[in-house]
Amino acid sequence: MSDLLLLGLIGGLTLLLLLTLLAFAGYSGLLAGVTVSAGSPPIRNVTVAYKFHMGPYGETGRLFTESCSISPKLRSIAVYYDNPHMVPPDKCRCAVGSILSEGEESPSPELIDLYQKFGFKVFSFPAPSHVVTATFPYTTILSIWLATRRVHPALDTYIKARKLCAYPRPDPFHVPTGTAGRLLCA
Repeated sequence: MSDLLLLGLIGGLTLLLLLTLLAFAGYSGLLAGVTVSAGSPPIRNVTVAYKFHMGPYGETGRLFTESCSISPKLRSIAVYYDNPHMVPPDKCRCAVGSILSEGEESPSPELIDLYQKFGFKVFSFPAPSHVVTATFPYTTILSIWLATRRVHPALDTYIKARKLCAYPRPDPFHVPTGTAGRLLCA
């Protein structure tokens, strides 16, 4: 009787573990759709502090952690230059960091100095007139892995179906809060 009880307990715990992993994957975006649209950009002029990375996009987590540890209240940003479905993982390039300011405001010199002290470079992006954006939930580290496999194909399909001229092509602009996009030419 005790062997049967032990087997039942092991089976129940295994089932509970599998349900927990499935719930975590669902929360991370496994079942979420990718919403793609074209129009005004979700952000305007931005000044960012960033570090460049070449290699698999899955290895960028440490850069997000580093930029967030400097100023946790700032939003994170990443610019992915290459489509991981078309470029070998060791050749994929991106810049990861924090948004220091948006719109017409300028970042404080102290904030710029703080990021530069930790090896970050500072750059200002002008506001594009139109972008293609993709929205995907960012709730866990698994969300990044899921996004790299689902957002690029959704953007490519949308752009090709509407015969849009989107630059950089095929490189998306990704804001880890859940929005990705590409600039559109006029």
